[in-house]
Amino acid sequence: MSAPGLRVERDEKTGVVVLTLDRPSRHNAIDLDTAAQLTASWREFRYDDSVRAIVLTGSGDRAFCTGIDRGAEVPQPPSPYSIDDPLLAIGPKANDLWKPVIAAVNGMACGGAFYLLGEAEFLVADERATFFDPHTTYGMVSAYESIAMAQRMPFGEVARMSLLGTAERMSAARAHAIGLVSEVVPDGGALAAAVECARTVAGYPPGAVEGTVRAVWAAKEAARTQALAHAPHLVALGNLPPEQQAGLFGGRGGEFRLR
Repeated sequence: MSAPGLRVERDEKTGVVVLTLDRPSRHNAIDLDTAAQLTASWREFRYDDSVRAIVLTGSGDRAFCTGIDRGAEVPQPPSPYSIDDPLLAIGPKANDLWKPVIAAVNGMACGGAFYLLGEAEFLVADERATFFDPHTTYGMVSAYESIAMAQRMPFGEVARMSLLGTAERMSAARAHAIGLVSEVVPDGGALAAAVECARTVAGYPPGAVEGTVRAVWAAKEAARTQALAHAPHLVALGNLPPEQQAGLFGGRGGEFRLR
C-alpha cells in the first residue's frame, strides 16, 4: 500500500515489512496525507497474518523524520478544552498494533518524530543520527514528545533535550549511552541492521512475540496513560499564538514545525 509520502516494501518470505517515510525534499516531515497513510498502514498490519515484524525508517541520508510539515493546516475546534493533533494516531501502539516495530534512524530525528520513535520497540541508529526537540525554541510546549521520551530516557536527559530546544542535538553515541538507542552502526547501515533484527524476531512464533511486546509495554502503561491525559491542557496553555510562532521561525524551512 505504497503512496506518495510513504513507501511500503514487503518480504513475503520472512514476513518483514519496511515502512519508509518518503518525503526527502522535506526532510521526511509529515503532512496530513502521510499521517493518514501511517494510521492506515498500522491498522492494515493488525489484520495481516503475513506481517510479523516492521522496520520504520526515513528516505535519504539527512533525516529520519522532522515532525509535522510546517505547511500542514490543521483546523482546530473552538472549544478551549479540545485540540486536534494529527500526529496522535501515527504510531503503531496508538492503533493497537502489538507486532514488533524497529526504528532505523538514518539522520535527524526531532520534534514530532518522537511520536513514532516513542512507539517502536527499539531503535538502531547510524553514527550520524541526531536527536533534538525544538518546541521551546519556537514558543511551543513539548508535551507528547517529552512524555514519549520519558518512557525511554533518564529524567534529566529528557529535561535537557526538551528544554534546550535547538541549542543542542543529542548524538547517536550519547543516545546509545543513555539507552535511547540500542545499537549504533556505521553511516548507511541502520536499515540493514534493523532488518536483520526484524528477520530474527519474525522467525519466532508470532503469539509469543506479540505477547512479549504487550507485556513489555504493560510495565509502563499506567504512568504513560496518566501523563498523556495532561498533555492537551499543557499545550493549550503554553503554546504561543501561531503568528508569534511563525515569527520565531523567521521564515526558515518547514521541516521543524510541530503543531
